[in-house]
Amino acid sequence: MFELEGYEAGRRFAVAILALAMLVAPAAAQSPAPIQRPAAPVQMPGTEAPAPASPAQLGAPTGLAQLSVSAQFASDRKPIRSGLNWRILSEAADGSSPRIVARSAEAEPTFSLPPGNYIVHAAYGFASGTKRVNVGVLGQRDQVQISAGALSLAGSIGDAPIPAGQLSFQVFVPLQGNSEGRLITSEVKGGEIIRLPEGTYHIVSTYGDSNAIQRADVKVETGKVTDATLHHRAAKVTLKLVAAAGGEAFAGTAFSVLTPGGDVIREAIGAFPQVILAEGDYVLIARQEGQVYSRDFKVESGADRDIEVMAK
Repeated sequence: MFELEGYEAGRRFAVAILALAMLVAPAAAQSPAPIQRPAAPVQMPGTEAPAPASPAQLGAPTGLAQLSVSAQFASDRKPIRSGLNWRILSEAADGSSPRIVARSAEAEPTFSLPPGNYIVHAAYGFASGTKRVNVGVLGQRDQVQISAGALSLAGSIGDAPIPAGQLSFQVFVPLQGNSEGRLITSEVKGGEIIRLPEGTYHIVSTYGDSNAIQRADVKVETGKVTDATLHHRAAKVTLKLVAAAGGEAFAGTAFSVLTPGGDVIREAIGAFPQVILAEGDYVLIARQEGQVYSRDFKVESGADRDIEVMAK
């Protein structure tokens, strides 16, 4: 009896354990496995994380095309290597005035522009060339032709060159019935390079700041530098008021240089002012402390000298 009871209790205990196992097993089978997240990269001390790639590096379109331009002389197609100023103007579809969208002073610049129609303007000193271009998505390379040359001006007295700082030039475009015509530029110094459209120009050269003036017509050819020297007939004179020949000059003297007809050519104040005068005859008047003194003198080309007025 005791054995039967012990057997029955053991059987019941085993059945209970089995039932409990069957209840737990389905729940464990249905539970999802935990998600394994990748570990964050370890950044070593002293290093930086790489910057994200830009759209251009990833090959994304930027919406811009390349316009490359250059200029050449119209006569011989030789390239122009310097002295250029570029302006790019966009043409509006509505017909409004073009507006400047880019500039450059390089010889052969490249511009990044949205595809479209543009006006390319190349300035070469006082000369220029213009061309309309259409820039597509693949870009464009074009050339502008300019009919221009250059002019270099100088002056001399006989065979002796005049220092550039003592010369100034004016450049005119002659018009019919008017040798001077329209002024292009003034106060050009000797030795300067003036870039001009091909053609003939009237040059006025002034030596000093009075009446030593020479004129000439000069032709400028495309692609060439024209050297022009204007020959003056003048001299530099030093004005003095003295008590005796070769004596010390009076300070603060007011001088007037006149033509024989009485036209005032130059006025100056000082002990011994210098004046550059064209070849010819003159009258010198000196004023000192209410007294007036005068003398006639002659200027010969290239003969620099002192002109003394005696205070008597």
